Amino acid sequence: MQGNARQLLSSLFCYGLLTLYSVNSHAEPNIQLSQPAEQNADVEQSETSKSTSDTSEGKDDSWYSDFKVVPFGFISDSIGNSIGAAGLLKGVGQPQAALLGVAFVSDKGSYVTYLGGYNYQLSDRWLVDSDAYIAQFKDYNYYLGDATNNDSEFNDYIETDGQESRIQAKFRYVLPLGQGKKDAAKASYLPYRKLTGMTPWDSGVTTLGVSPFYKTRKLDDIDYDEADSTWGAIFSLDWDNRDSTRNTTQGSRTVFNYTYAPDLGNDESWSTWEFQNSQYFDIGALGNLFNKQVIAFDFYTAGTPTWEQGSDGEHRPPEYAGVRLGGLYRQRGFSSGRFTGRAAINYSLEYRVMPDWQPLQNWPVFDWYKVPWWQWVLFTDVGRVADEYDVSELHENMQVSYGGAVRFQVEGVVVRAEMAWGDEESMFRVMVNQPF
Repeated sequence: MQGNARQLLSSLFCYGLLTLYSVNSHAEPNIQLSQPAEQNADVEQSETSKSTSDTSEGKDDSWYSDFKVVPFGFISDSIGNSIGAAGLLKGVGQPQAALLGVAFVSDKGSYVTYLGGYNYQLSDRWLVDSDAYIAQFKDYNYYLGDATNNDSEFNDYIETDGQESRIQAKFRYVLPLGQGKKDAAKASYLPYRKLTGMTPWDSGVTTLGVSPFYKTRKLDDIDYDEADSTWGAIFSLDWDNRDSTRNTTQGSRTVFNYTYAPDLGNDESWSTWEFQNSQYFDIGALGNLFNKQVIAFDFYTAGTPTWEQGSDGEHRPPEYAGVRLGGLYRQRGFSSGRFTGRAAINYSLEYRVMPDWQPLQNWPVFDWYKVPWWQWVLFTDVGRVADEYDVSELHENMQVSYGGAVRFQVEGVVVRAEMAWGDEESMFRVMVNQPF
């Protein structure tokens, strides 16, 4: 969940997230939910010392149907005082599959409902995920038009009511390369992988994906020349060569996405592309203080090939579907989608350490769960958007975020609580998933 408050989420919301399993998906601007990951999530074959390792043995019979419902609450200046519930049902139809539902309502009249189904295997190499959400935000702060430029002012927002929705499916095909040769589709949801090379045909999991989507955003009492709905498909190539999907210590991940929205059903056609590369370096222990130190680096860039087509920007995507910075993953010191444009570039650097001291398993509430490790993190993000894909311009007057985080695994879930600062405000967030 995300808004413009300095303290967005209460600790109660954190407890609710402990039952959710993680792989990235997005729902803008206030809700960014995560799909369930591996059902053998209790097996974290970490190479750290016993104080940070998950010593459980893998058990095939742990793939069972399980249902959990957890209430949560949070406080946000932009959304209001909210209560809701999250429910996860595992093993629905297939042992590795899961259904996730989330809903909340606020005292301002805002609400969100979300439902997703994940890791359904269609054949030996095909998997499908799908999700949908409907949201209404009352008296929410929206940045529109020139107010989303890199040099725009923090107070340039418009306060209004908004209604948003999205429905999306993702079809994934695991190529017979690297670990995919042996494990096929299963390779994509294993939590731990042995690195066996530096190329896709030798190591990791390479996946082709296609994701048809439909998005809407309607703002009340705002005269703004932008389509209130759009649809299209995202075509992706993903090479995941990390040693762990939750607590990566070495390896890399490279993702390329191309989004195309056709003329049919849109005001005009448009397209965008995104490239992301993440690298992880294990720099070993630090005496008796830290069992593990990792340097994690992420590079992201994006562009809009159709930006200059037409006479007046007819082939540009709606801002809610275009190139954006700000939020949970890039420029974490700013609100979600704070900056939009034709092009973007962003660099993120994190220093992650796993302390030898790990008391969480003995704390109230945490002692209800299995907590094999926790992690302390320092991070910074540097990047900007621009209306030209000009490498020189994209490296001028860049936005900077920095902060610290505590992350921990609870029953196969990575929960992160982080504080981030930017030029405009500070952000406290609690959410699942590593940012990269």
